[in-house]
Amino acid sequence: MDQESVSKEDVHDVIIIGGGPAGLTAGMYTARARLSTVLIEKLGIGGQASIADRIENYPGFVEGISGPELVHTMEEQARSFGMRVVFGEVTGIDLSDGGNIKKVFVNDGPEPYQCLSIIIAAGHEQRKLGVPGEREYTGKGVSYCATCDGAFFTDLGIAVVGGGDAALEEALFLTRFAKKIYVIHRRDRLRATEILQERAFNNDKVELVFDSVVDEIFGQTMVDGVKVRNLKTGERKDLEVNGVFVSVGWIPGLSFLGDMVKRSEDGYIIVDKEMETSREGVFACGDCRKKNLRQIVTACGDGATAAFSAQHYVERMRGQEYV
Repeated sequence: MDQESVSKEDVHDVIIIGGGPAGLTAGMYTARARLSTVLIEKLGIGGQASIADRIENYPGFVEGISGPELVHTMEEQARSFGMRVVFGEVTGIDLSDGGNIKKVFVNDGPEPYQCLSIIIAAGHEQRKLGVPGEREYTGKGVSYCATCDGAFFTDLGIAVVGGGDAALEEALFLTRFAKKIYVIHRRDRLRATEILQERAFNNDKVELVFDSVVDEIFGQTMVDGVKVRNLKTGERKDLEVNGVFVSVGWIPGLSFLGDMVKRSEDGYIIVDKEMETSREGVFACGDCRKKNLRQIVTACGDGATAAFSAQHYVERMRGQEYV
C-alpha cells in the first residue's frame, strides 16, 4: 500500500516504531481505541514474519498459514481502524520536552514527527557469523533468508549454519530445491523443537554436522565452499557448497535508541509487566524487548498490552483517564 500523508506539525497520540506483528497489533488496538496512531516502518510491513514460508503455531490455522498472508491480514485490520503508515528509518528520539511531547526523527530529517506516547516494536536483526568471506559473498551465495533466495540453489549443495527452530525451518524449506544440505551446529545436539528435529533427521537430503563451526566461506566469483572446524577434535575439512544460509541468532534493531531507556546486557529493552520502559510514556513490545520466548503469538500479546498501557497514558495526559 502507498504511504499516507502524515503531518509533522500535528501531535499524534501514539507513534509505533516497527511494523511486525507486535507493532501491527499495537496499532490495531490503539487505532480501535480512537487514538491518532502512526506506524513507522523502515523496510516492509511484517518484519521477519513476512518472509516465513509456513507458520504452523499461530492459533486458529490448523493447516498453517503463510507469513505474507498473515501479516497482510494484520495490516489490513489495523488500517481499517485508522492506523496510518510512514515508511522510513527512525534515526533518533527526543524526550527532552519534560516527557510530554515526544519527537521521532526519520531518515535523519530535521523535522520530527511528534506524539504523546511511543511504542517501540523494532524487532531484531539476524546475527552475522563474522568470518572471512561472509560479507564478500553476501548476495553471491551467502543469504539470511531461505524463502527469498532458496530457488536460486536448485540441485546445488547448501550449508545452513545454526541449530534452532529458524535454522531447521530454513533447512527443511531448502530441501525443495537443493540436492544436499549440511546443517552445521556448534554443539552436540540441536535446540530446535522436537517436531522439526524429527523432520530433519528423517530427510535424506539433510546431514547434521555437530560440534562444528564455519571458519571461512570461500569461492571465486560465487561461493564454492566452507571451511569447517570440529570444536572437539580440531579436525578441519572443506564442504563443497554453493550456498550458505546463516541462522545463528539475533540482535535487537535499536541503533536509534542509544541509552535512552534501560536495556539488558545483550541490548534488549527492559520493560515491566505493562510493557512500559524506564521512561514514562515509552513502551516496548515484541522481539526488541528482553524475554525468553520470541514467537508471533507472544509478539501480538506484547503489542496488545503495550497499546492498552499507551492508551491509559495518553488519556491521563489529556485528563481523560477513566478511574
